Amino acid sequence: MKIDEFFYRSLNRVKGLRLKKHEQPNYFSLYLCTKHKGKSGSKDNLYLTEVVSYGAGIGHQLANWIAGYWFAQYLGVKYAYSPFTSSAVPFRPNKWDYILGFGEGEITAEQLLKKGYKKVQLPYFDENNEAQVSEIKRIIDSYGGEKVVFFTEANQFYHDQYGVMESISRKFFSAPARKEDKLIYDSSYYNVAMHIRRQVVIDSKVIEEDAATRAKRWTGNEYYEEILKILVNLNVGKPIRIHVFSTGKPEEFESFKQYGDVRICSDLDEYESFVHLVYADLLVTSKSSFSYKPALMSKGIKVCPDGFWHGYPNLPDWFIVGADGKLSEEQIERLGQMIEQKKRG
Repeated sequence: MKIDEFFYRSLNRVKGLRLKKHEQPNYFSLYLCTKHKGKSGSKDNLYLTEVVSYGAGIGHQLANWIAGYWFAQYLGVKYAYSPFTSSAVPFRPNKWDYILGFGEGEITAEQLLKKGYKKVQLPYFDENNEAQVSEIKRIIDSYGGEKVVFFTEANQFYHDQYGVMESISRKFFSAPARKEDKLIYDSSYYNVAMHIRRQVVIDSKVIEEDAATRAKRWTGNEYYEEILKILVNLNVGKPIRIHVFSTGKPEEFESFKQYGDVRICSDLDEYESFVHLVYADLLVTSKSSFSYKPALMSKGIKVCPDGFWHGYPNLPDWFIVGADGKLSEEQIERLGQMIEQKKRG
């Protein structure tokens, strides 16, 4: 490990000790910005960013990035871009940064700091706690007229991530990397993508999980089969091809073959898999940010399990179902209508 990487990892561990105190009554007082008493002025030179958790998977990092993008708008300041990264050293982009292309057209936090903008660390806050949100707004207002980049605390949480889905979908589809996408989908088929979360692999490394975590995230095959049963009885206009994205063994999904042509997409890497989830005609997600985030960018139909830790939009091409995958009669009728509508373009 290089010296700069070691230094920033150590610094983040120290910051983590402070963050563990965020539920204590005096937590905000640990931050210097709470003592700032400047007069309220123009917000033209106030920016906000959230640095992604460098050791996490892309679903987790996207949750971080989206939170920063959203709270900049919500708090009435401009957004400063921080890249997707695998390094503890600030502002070192990785391959995901290019694949997603979210930084296109955005000024970066690094650029602003090099121009002399002040870095101000905000406390972690509960978005549903009015007193904490009011204090964050007061802090920001107190820097009016100055040149500041506010940094949210690590993993600042934002529940309803769909609040920015139009923006991130537009960014994704206009990214330079889209010119290099090589999709395995055949347009003569109705392409169904199913993300079936089993063993977690990040950057080719297996992430061990305890039994409680696996149970919380587990989505059984019956969930997917119930959805497939409905699809084969609807007029999708084409043969159905089922693309399985999973670290599970191919034999685990043998029963899917009764519903259509099955392709196990284990030969695709995580970048290619993510992109394919976005492009599917119909995406069936699991309790995983790796498929929830592509759903936010997708122009196709989305079928998702309830009980997930981020919210779902109330839109006609989103279908939220229980762990058994069963859709109500109203949902089945609407699904048929949405398929017809998507067929017409």
